Amino acid sequence: MRIAVHLYYWMMGDNRNNSEDSRMWGFVPETHILGKPLFIFFSTVENDMSKGIYWDRILTSASKG
Repeated sequence: MRIAVHLYYWMMGDNRNNSEDSRMWGFVPETHILGKPLFIFFSTVENDMSKGIYWDRILTSASKG
């Protein structure tokens, strides 16, 4: 038996209320992703600003190397 794994991602635009992103066209297959992230613009604890901000991650490189 063969199992195919298809990876899909939720893509969020940078202009939250005015972006045409996955909220409009759904999940994106990994094969359709062409670019790579350059940096982390903003990062919060558990996606909740009231829980804190990761100040040391803001505007840092997104590469792990």
